Amino acid sequence: MLRMFKVTSPMSVGSWLLAASGMATGVSAANSVTGVFPRAARVARPAAGVLGLPLSTYTAALLSNTAIPVWHEARRSLPFVFAAGAAASAGGVAVAFTPERHAGPARRLAVGGAAVQLAGLQLMEHSLGELGEPLRHGPAGVLGKVAKGLTLAGAVAVGAGARRSRPVAVGGGALIAAGALAERWAVFRAGFQSAADPKYTVGPQRRRIEEGGARGGSRRTARLVSGSAGHRMLFSAC
Repeated sequence: MLRMFKVTSPMSVGSWLLAASGMATGVSAANSVTGVFPRAARVARPAAGVLGLPLSTYTAALLSNTAIPVWHEARRSLPFVFAAGAAASAGGVAVAFTPERHAGPARRLAVGGAAVQLAGLQLMEHSLGELGEPLRHGPAGVLGKVAKGLTLAGAVAVGAGARRSRPVAVGGGALIAAGALAERWAVFRAGFQSAADPKYTVGPQRRRIEEGGARGGSRRTARLVSGSAGHRMLFSAC
């Protein structure tokens, strides 16, 4: 994948991001643990932070660039949900491993990311309408409810008691990280439910053709079918 760079391909862009971010993070981690590469680490640390931002939305771009109804129709909101989940989980893990007196920024990141993630999910499900049903029902719906409960419980714990209690900080951070992971898995499972039901695949395509909103081959096919039906009716009348 690194033999070329194609800006219109999410997989190509993501591969380059993953390679660059992995290298920067690896150099930074090696310097923190062993002290090696001091000069390279001064560049790698900010680079890892900057590259982590687009990397957090990489999987959302890949999912949205498919024909799976619930993924494709969420292409405008799913990256924001995944970015917020990444921020929440990063903050939660940092809260769990950082002494309380130094974990203020991590607590704010964890709680803020969790709040944006939960709000983004609600907005995404509402905007999807009927296509968002797989996110609310079936195995994906159950997993999504568990994820929201974990995220909310973790955010409340971190916001209310992580500053004073080490066990609360560790538990709250773990809950937030688990909630973000469960939410991504729920979105992943919802795609399979969406693709397996013709209600979410054939139905929306048929409505767009009937409403005149479809373009390209589907619209031409609809015109040909209607034209053929009209000719048959004319010949029958004659």
